Amino acid sequence: MQVTEAAATPTPTRNLRGKSAIVTGSTSGIGLGIARALAGAGVNVMFNGFGPSVDIDPIRKELERHDRIKTAISGADMSKEEDIAQMIEDARTAFGQIDILVNNAGIQHVEAIETFPVSKWNAIIAVDLSAAFHTIRAVVPEMKKRGWGRIINIASVHALVASPFKSAYVAAKHGILGLTKTVALEVAEHGITANAICPGYVLTPLVEKQIPETAKARMLTEEQVVHDVLLHAQPTHKFVTTEELGELTLFLCQDGAKSITGAAIPVEGGWTAQ
Repeated sequence: MQVTEAAATPTPTRNLRGKSAIVTGSTSGIGLGIARALAGAGVNVMFNGFGPSVDIDPIRKELERHDRIKTAISGADMSKEEDIAQMIEDARTAFGQIDILVNNAGIQHVEAIETFPVSKWNAIIAVDLSAAFHTIRAVVPEMKKRGWGRIINIASVHALVASPFKSAYVAAKHGILGLTKTVALEVAEHGITANAICPGYVLTPLVEKQIPETAKARMLTEEQVVHDVLLHAQPTHKFVTTEELGELTLFLCQDGAKSITGAAIPVEGGWTAQ
C-alpha cells in the first residue's frame, strides 16, 4: 500500500514586533536601508553612526510615528572597544534587550600594498572586523538565555573574492566570514543564527568615496571606474540596492530562515558565478 505523506505545514513567520536590534553604521547607505526594513516589521532600532544626530533625527521620528517603534542613536566609534560596550548598554537601557545584531559599519581605503598606510590598515581591521567580534561577544550571552537571536554580518563580495588595491578591506571581509561561521557553530543549539550577507557594489557614500581613489590607483577616469571596474564585475551591470539588502536581512530574522546559519549569501548580480 502506498503511503502518501501529508503536505508540510508552512512555518509561520515569526512576529518580530517588539524585538530590538542594533544596526551599526546605520545613518546612511546599507545600514539605513536595513534599519528601515526592520522598523517596518515592528523592530525597535538602535542607530549608530558619526555626524550630528540632527541629520538622522527626522528619519527616526518618522519611523517611530509610522511603524510604532522605539529608536535610539549611538555615536559610538566602532574602532574603540569602550565605545562599543557603551552602545550595547545604551541599547539595553533603551529597549530592555537585544534580539538582533547587524554588524554593518565599515570603512575603506584603496591603495597599492607597498604604499598602503599602516594606520589605514589598522583602522580598517578595527572597524570592519574587530568591532563585530566585540558586539557579538557582548550580545550572545543574553541571546542564549532567551533561546533566540539573529546575528547578521554585512560582509561583502570581497569576503569571497579579492580585488587589487584593497588589501585591508579584503582581509577584514574574509575574516568576517570566518567569524560568522565560527559563531554559527557555537550558538547553533541555542536558537541563534549567524549569517553573512555578501553584497556586490551598492552606490553608498563608501563606494562613492572609492571611485576617485580607484581612478587614481588604476589611472582611469571616474566614469571608467564605474562602468569598467565596478559594474563590469556584476553581470547584471546594475548596482545592488539598499532595499534589497534590507529585505534579505528581514527574511533572515524570521522563522522561515531558522535553519540558515553559517551561510555566506552573495547579493552581487552574478559576480561570483563567473
